[in-house]
Amino acid sequence: METKPEESDQHPIPAVQSETSKHHLSSLALMVVEQFGKQSEPNHEHKITVNPFVSKVASAYEKLRNAMEYREDEVILRATIERILRRRLLLGGTAKSTAEPLIRELIWARYLPDNAVPASAIKEVEDTIDLYLQLRLRVLEKYAVKVSQMNEWTYHLMSSAVEHVLNPNNEKQTLANFMYQVMKDDISIVDDDEQTRDAQVYIAVRKAFARDDIAFLRFHLFQLYFGGLSWSSLDHVVTSFPEGFKEISAQLHYPRKDRIYSYIKHRAAVFFILEDILIKHGDSLQEVLEDEEKLKVAVWEACEKRYKSISRKVRTAIMRSFVFILLTKVLFAFGVEGTYEQIFYGSIQWTSILLNTSIPPLLMILVSVFIRTPNEENTRVIYSYVTKLLYDESPRLGSQLVIKKQTDKPHLVFSLLWLSAFLISFGSIISVLSQLHFNLVSQGIFIFFVTIVSFLAYRISMVAHVFSVGEKQGILTPLIDFLFMPVIRVGRRLTQSISQINFFLFLFDFLIETPFKVVFAAIEQWFKFLHEKTEDLG
Repeated sequence: METKPEESDQHPIPAVQSETSKHHLSSLALMVVEQFGKQSEPNHEHKITVNPFVSKVASAYEKLRNAMEYREDEVILRATIERILRRRLLLGGTAKSTAEPLIRELIWARYLPDNAVPASAIKEVEDTIDLYLQLRLRVLEKYAVKVSQMNEWTYHLMSSAVEHVLNPNNEKQTLANFMYQVMKDDISIVDDDEQTRDAQVYIAVRKAFARDDIAFLRFHLFQLYFGGLSWSSLDHVVTSFPEGFKEISAQLHYPRKDRIYSYIKHRAAVFFILEDILIKHGDSLQEVLEDEEKLKVAVWEACEKRYKSISRKVRTAIMRSFVFILLTKVLFAFGVEGTYEQIFYGSIQWTSILLNTSIPPLLMILVSVFIRTPNEENTRVIYSYVTKLLYDESPRLGSQLVIKKQTDKPHLVFSLLWLSAFLISFGSIISVLSQLHFNLVSQGIFIFFVTIVSFLAYRISMVAHVFSVGEKQGILTPLIDFLFMPVIRVGRRLTQSISQINFFLFLFDFLIETPFKVVFAAIEQWFKFLHEKTEDLG
């Protein structure tokens, strides 16, 4: 008998070819289901509230500020916490003076819901900040560690720990651990130990499924290596910090990490769909997951919903990329190019200015045109893998990955081909620009934009493939990779380098954001004062 979910008219669900429609969950899957089925205890403690007018203005400001940095949605809260911590602590704040304003700023900007964060979180955040500041101070006193490097680690660890306090998301952590337990046996590094293999699988899962950035990765590896940080473990962590720092850095720069991440990434869609099902069906979880017909309906519905969200995610990514380029790069480029042409040519060359301005958004639009959502065959594969995850004691999602830590040096022919790809790609661009009479500065700016936009466009195309299972290549994929991968790789390097030094972000964070937040706090206090006076009348 065929069953159709409510929102999947285009993709009917095939009948199940099995002797029975009832299955029992594996021991590992049962533990995950029990964790998702747990009911959280109601917290009747006093909650922190903010003024709705201040919240509306602050959230609008945050949208503009976030557009200036290209980040995944999953790490925006942590990055915002880090930004607030840096601003307040660098301006002389302490753990005590920073904790409550930090939480209020997050509620203003609607990163956290109003009237939901308990007042006790202020003390918990204060203790967390103080703990990591003490770690920084004692490590710098005891070891010859670069101050800039220790500062970066401190803010990464501190902001991640504060987010864990305010937004723990235990269900995500549970499913990430489940994914790690499943995937680690599918990967083998023949010339390295199991500890390294396990660490690399853990890192890949955190990146592919939890979407961790470098700060979160450092934090989770720090937790694994030291067993967490507390006042009772502080002495031990300080004593062992150099060894832990070295080991964590080595794991994050492991030579074969990209191959392991790619393998994990192409299987992450299965766990995203399973997560959706676990969250949606709540009280009836075990009933749905143990009945094959009900599970099939749930998988098809979850896939259809995810596929329909792709176009919205792509539009959002395109808009963010465009604003990111406009606000942080275009104004600088106009200043350099326009000034150069005024000095050496006596006037601005509007043709090059127009092309340098129009090519980035056109390239973004072109990428969006060719993006396709996954098809029904992809859903069938996801369903097949979901059943393995739930019912098999030792599930395997496709073929095993076997790699070597040390590989032979690239063949001379391959090195020459890679060099020729660079020459062909950038040589063609320079040749076309020369025929259009672009000067050297205009050519440099054009290449600068094209490489960065190509990298952002590549990341946008990856958004559409988040829910695709397996590695699929078209006929023209090798040729496209040959011509465009050099441009994309240069764009990635430029984006990563320039994001470290961003004049506009400095202006926003210290010269604009600081007085803005002072004004927000003053307005909120004024509204609170008026409210108290109104209550006195009663």
